[in-house]
Amino acid sequence: MSKAKKQASQNHPTLPKTPTGIVGLDEITEGGLPKGRPTLVCGDAGCGKTLMSLEFIIRGALEFDEPGIFMAFEEKAEELAMNVASLGFDLDKLQAEKKIKIDHVHIDRSEIEETGEYDLDGLFIRLNYAIDSIGAKRVVLDTLENLFSGLTNQTVLRAELRRLFHWLKEKGVTAIITGERGEGKLTRQGLEEYVSDCVILLDHRVINQISTRRLRIVKYRGSVHGTNEYPFLIDEEGISVLPVTSLKLEKPVSSDRITSGIPSLDKMLDGKGFFKGSSILVSGTAGTGKTSIAAYFASETCKQGKKCIYFAFEESPSQIIRNMKSIGVDLQQYIDSGLLEFFASRPTLYGLEMHLVAMYKKITRFKPESVILDPITNLITVGSVSEVKSMLIRLIDFLQEEQVTVMFTALTLNTIISDQTDEGVSSLVDAWLMVRDIEYNGERNRGMYIMKSRGMKHSNQVREFVITDKGLDLVDVYLGPDGVLTGSAREAQILHEQTGEVLRDYAFGRKDREISRKRKVLEAKISSLQTEFESVEEELNKISQEEELIKQVTDKTRNEITHKRGGKG
Repeated sequence: MSKAKKQASQNHPTLPKTPTGIVGLDEITEGGLPKGRPTLVCGDAGCGKTLMSLEFIIRGALEFDEPGIFMAFEEKAEELAMNVASLGFDLDKLQAEKKIKIDHVHIDRSEIEETGEYDLDGLFIRLNYAIDSIGAKRVVLDTLENLFSGLTNQTVLRAELRRLFHWLKEKGVTAIITGERGEGKLTRQGLEEYVSDCVILLDHRVINQISTRRLRIVKYRGSVHGTNEYPFLIDEEGISVLPVTSLKLEKPVSSDRITSGIPSLDKMLDGKGFFKGSSILVSGTAGTGKTSIAAYFASETCKQGKKCIYFAFEESPSQIIRNMKSIGVDLQQYIDSGLLEFFASRPTLYGLEMHLVAMYKKITRFKPESVILDPITNLITVGSVSEVKSMLIRLIDFLQEEQVTVMFTALTLNTIISDQTDEGVSSLVDAWLMVRDIEYNGERNRGMYIMKSRGMKHSNQVREFVITDKGLDLVDVYLGPDGVLTGSAREAQILHEQTGEVLRDYAFGRKDREISRKRKVLEAKISSLQTEFESVEEELNKISQEEELIKQVTDKTRNEITHKRGGKG
C-alpha cells in the first residue's frame, strides 16, 4: 500500500461493526452489522427472518457478552423459546441470567386509531426500560408490519418510521428490524429500506420441488460487502451462510505430494502421487471400480493419521464399508478412531446450493485433509449441467483455499467422452483418471489411463485395472499378435510365450550339445592329422638327414682318395 493510501486509511477509519456470530454472515459483511445503527432484514414468510434476528441476539449474549432485547409483535416468548430449543439454545436460562430479554407486545388492529396524535412514544418508553434493565447492546424488533398494521395514513406512518430509526441510532444499540416483503418493493411500506443503514434480503424459493434459501445484502452504508446471492442453511445448529463466490484465481498451491493408496497408480504419476490440495476426477462406466479407488484413497489418508470426509450420494455408509471389506479395506476402524466421517444423502434432499452449504459447514467443522464426493453425476437430478459445474467450482475454490485434496467420482453413460458424462468438471480438476471397460475373448476387464495431471510428468499408457480380494492393482497391458490383451487372454498369452521360451531353451541346449560333439570330433580329426603330419615330417627329415650323411661320407671318401693319389706321384 502506498503512503498516500495509508494516510487516507488513517484519516478515514472504517465503520465499526458488530459481529453477528452467524456462520458465514460476518465474512460476507466483512465484520458484521453496522454498530449502533439499524439493519433491515426483509423477506417473504418462512424465509428465516425471525430465526436470523433471534440468533443474532443469542450469539451476541453467548459469544460476545452483549446482552440483547428481542421485542416480538407476533410470537410470544414461550413460542420463541420452543422454536429455538431444537437448535440447542435455552432462552429461559439466558433470560434468567439477564443476558437476553424477550418482550412480547400485543397489538390489536382494532385498538389503533388513526389520528394526527398517533405516535410511538409508548413503544420508546417500553423499549428504553428493557434496554436499561439489562444494559442491552443489541435490539430486535420483529416484525415491523404488525406495529403499523392498522395505519393507512402514509404521512403518519413515514414520520413514525423515521422517528423509530432515529431513536434507535441515538440510543446507540445495534438493531435489527424485520419486515415482510412488499409487491415490487423490498418491504410493504417501501420506506424502511431507505432509512436503514444496512438491508439484508432473504429469499426462499422452490425450483423443481427443491427448496433453497438465499441471502443478499442489498445495501450497506459506509462499508464494502458481498453483493451476490448466498445460499444459507437452517439446521440443528442454526443458520449457516456460504460465502464461497470467489472470482479471483489467487489460491495458494502446494508442491507436496500425497499417495493415492495404490502404489502402481503413484508410479504412473511420476512415482509420487497427487499434489496436496489438488482436485481429482475418477470417471468411468458403471462397475469399473470408481468407488473402490475413492475408498482406497480415503483409507490411505486415514492410515497416515489424517482426517477424511466421504460424501456419498448413491450408497449408504454401511454398504460402502461392507463392500470395501471384499477388497481388503477396513473403513470401520477409521470411523471408530474419528479419522473418517461419512455423510450419505440422496441429492434430492436439498437443492445444489443447500448441498454446498451443508458440505461447507461439515468441512469447516471437521477440518479434513481430504474430501470425497461419490458420485457427482447424481447431482444432475437436482440441477442442470451448468448449475452442477457452478456449484463444483465454488466447492473447489473453497477446498483449494483450505489446501484440502478432493476426489470426485463421475459416471460416464457411454464410452464417448463428453462434457455431459463428467458434468463438465473435467476442465476444472487438476488430475483426471479414466477407467473403462475392455471387452475381449468373451471377457470384460478394466483399463485405466490418466487423461491429464497438471504440473507433473505422468504415464500416457493404458494399464489393466485389477480388483481382487487382496486389493487394487494396475498391471501393464499385454500386446499380443491381435492387439491389447487383458484378463485370461493376457494370462494365456504369457503362458504360451513362457512355454515357447522353455522349448526354445531346450532347442538351444540340444544344438549346443550337438555343436560340442562335432567340435570334439573335429578336434580329434585335427589331432590325428597333426600326428600324421608330424610322422610324415619326421620321415622326410630322416630321409634328408640320411642323404646329408651319405653326401658327407661320399665327399670325405673322395677327398681321401684324391689325397692318396696325390701322395704317390
